[in-house]
Amino acid sequence: MTKIILAAAAALVSLGTVTQADELPTAAYLPVAKAVEAANAAVESCKAKGFAVTTAIVARSGETSVLIHGDGAGPHTNGSATGKAFTSASMGRPSGALAGGIASNPPLAGLRDMDPRLVILAGGLPIRINGQLVGGIGVGGAPSGDIDAECAIEGLKAIGAEVPE
Repeated sequence: MTKIILAAAAALVSLGTVTQADELPTAAYLPVAKAVEAANAAVESCKAKGFAVTTAIVARSGETSVLIHGDGAGPHTNGSATGKAFTSASMGRPSGALAGGIASNPPLAGLRDMDPRLVILAGGLPIRINGQLVGGIGVGGAPSGDIDAECAIEGLKAIGAEVPE
């Protein structure tokens, strides 16, 4: 009799687990193949302008998905690109807009110290597809953050992601 009660209890618990699994939320993500496509497009865009850069793509979680170090790009560009991508994925905004916001509102300067992975310079953009934030793209190595951002935009366009205004 005890074995039958335990078996019935186990069956009921497993039914609850199935119901809970059905209720789990789903999250949009950027497939690695698309991340590689975006990163390549950004590197090639800057290369066509005569600049050797590195492009990083990070997932919404902030984890690096892709890092492409362009031929001739400096060693510092890996960290720059990754930090800009992390910043945009984390904040959901272009990294350059955050830099401008801090410059015009000094009390926001603490953002720079919030997380050591943040790089608050132009060249990072959030990756949004169908309105969903799925990551960030960061470019580092061009002579200015504005040029880095232009190349990042080409990466977004290559995968049909939304281009921030």
